Amino acid sequence: MSIDGPLEQSDRLPTPVRDDSGPGARSGSVGCARDYIRVPITSTVDACAAGTGHTQEDFDPMRLSRVLALGASALVLLGACTTGGGSATPSPTATQALTTPTASSAPATSGPAISTTLVLGGPPECPQRPFCLKGLQDVYGLKFADFKPLDAGGPITVEALKTGQVQVGLLFTSDPAIATNGFVLLQDDKHLQLADNLIPVVRTKILDASPEVGDLFNAIVAKLGQAELTKLNKAVTVDGVDPAVASKDWLTTNGLLPGPGGSGKPKIVVGSTNFYEQEVVGELFAQTLEANGYQVERKFQLGNREIVFPALESGQIDVLAEYAATALEFVNGGAGEASTDPVTTAAKLRERIASKGLTALNPAAATDQNGFVVTAETAAKYGLVSISDLAKPAP
Repeated sequence: MSIDGPLEQSDRLPTPVRDDSGPGARSGSVGCARDYIRVPITSTVDACAAGTGHTQEDFDPMRLSRVLALGASALVLLGACTTGGGSATPSPTATQALTTPTASSAPATSGPAISTTLVLGGPPECPQRPFCLKGLQDVYGLKFADFKPLDAGGPITVEALKTGQVQVGLLFTSDPAIATNGFVLLQDDKHLQLADNLIPVVRTKILDASPEVGDLFNAIVAKLGQAELTKLNKAVTVDGVDPAVASKDWLTTNGLLPGPGGSGKPKIVVGSTNFYEQEVVGELFAQTLEANGYQVERKFQLGNREIVFPALESGQIDVLAEYAATALEFVNGGAGEASTDPVTTAAKLRERIASKGLTALNPAAATDQNGFVVTAETAAKYGLVSISDLAKPAP
């Protein structure tokens, strides 16, 4: 199949929905959570979670496109939400979730931990998920005053944080809502989440013919930290800046533009899925190549991973911004080889795709995975920087 422009997606994407923002769902290894109902990808999300008062118009269409681009079906949340005559199954109660024994617990302190005074908000299945509340219990030894079922890192969670209904919420680490609202993303200092760091994947033939291409891309990702990626996403999705303009500004600020120019270098095709973040990073790649004398063709917004990754393998595109853990579990059929270490995960990805004529370069510090955030006021009140800080004695 030839790709010459944006592609129509089918009624439903083939990959099951994820239980969190980790790679399982994107790779297809995670089945549909019982708290959700599938809806066709052509429909909007009916955000009528019980008691929230939210409507379809409250959902950011870019968030819906992100879920679809990464290979998951759109979801309807629990409670009063229904679609196609179905209804969602309520999640276990907060009491059940919070009294589950854990293998490891926080050390005894002189008083209750900060977390025990706070309410955690997240998707309804969070209490059972290893990258959500269960992981916070098992890895960090945290207990919370309560758990409030919300949405999967969407506007309901943002609103609950802003209004104080919850003090800790789950959002995606590159979500522009973090920068827009001045939220503080707590550092995952014990590495609960798998390493879904941004990583350039390039056809090996391109690197063999032009080794400097790898150096150019590695120079980009070396400067692409979490805050930098979030600001780029905010510029495009919130401030309305064109991705090409936002990317040019970032490259110039970081000393990567202007380049030396040149001529006679080969054409390189830069692709992306239909997720806005991918187009932004694709522009970083494309403009850097152009500034160094390469001819560039852009093939952005091509579809989901099931479409774009085969296009990379076949040579219809030459470069793709990927996510290390997700890409690894996609190519290995969900074998569970991804880890919390970006270097190890990138090395395993490199090993797995070598036979496909592809090379994974260096991972960026920036990720797109589950993150736990608090408001600036909460962070200042308790001195919160990392997730481990939640285990400290409450003031």
